[in-house]
Amino acid sequence: MQSASELWFDEAYYQRYYFDKKTSVVDPAHAERLGAFVCSYLHYLRVPVTRVLDMGCGIGLWRDMVARHLPGARYHGVEYSAYLCERFGWERGSVVDYQAGEPFDFVICQGVLPYLGTQDLRRALDNLGRLCRGALYLEAVAREDYERDIIDEDLTDPRLYRHRATLYRRGLEPHFIDMGGGLWLSRQAQVPLFALESPGQ
Repeated sequence: MQSASELWFDEAYYQRYYFDKKTSVVDPAHAERLGAFVCSYLHYLRVPVTRVLDMGCGIGLWRDMVARHLPGARYHGVEYSAYLCERFGWERGSVVDYQAGEPFDFVICQGVLPYLGTQDLRRALDNLGRLCRGALYLEAVAREDYERDIIDEDLTDPRLYRHRATLYRRGLEPHFIDMGGGLWLSRQAQVPLFALESPGQ
C-alpha cells in the first residue's frame, strides 16, 4: 500500500476540505471544544508544556488554541504540503521521518496518519514516539469507524486508508500510555498515574 502522493495536497485539496464552507471538514465549535478539552487534560495531568509540535498542521487550526490554552508554549508547525508551507510559512516535513534536535512536550497529529500505507504508518507511529516526551494528541479514523457508520463519507476524503484500530495501537503502545479521548502519555513523562486513571495502565 503506497502512501498519499504529495501532489494530492495542492490548493484545490484545501479549497475543497478547508476553505469552501459547503464542503469543509472543519467545524469551528468542535475544534474549540477539542482544544479546550485536550489542553485542560494536559493541565490536569500536570504535563509541563513549553514546546509544541503540530505534525501535519494544515491551515494551523491548533496554533491559536495552543496560544489561548497553553500560554507561553512555543508552537511549531510542520506540514507535508508544499502549497501550505509557502502560504503559511510552515516547515516542510513528513511524520514518517521528520527529525528534531530534541523531543517536544506536546505533539499534535490530527487527520494525517490515514493517508499513509501500512509500512509508512508503522514508521510514523515509531517516529511520533521519538518526537514526543510528554503527551501526544492523535486523531485518525479507523476501519471500525466506517463499519459502525459514524463517518460522514460525503465530507471525508475517499482516498483515506482504512487501517484497523489495532494497527495504530500496536505502534503506539511501546512509546505511550492510552489516556482516552485521543490523548497518549509518553512513557518518558514523569507523571504519576493512579492504577484506574488510564485504560492503558
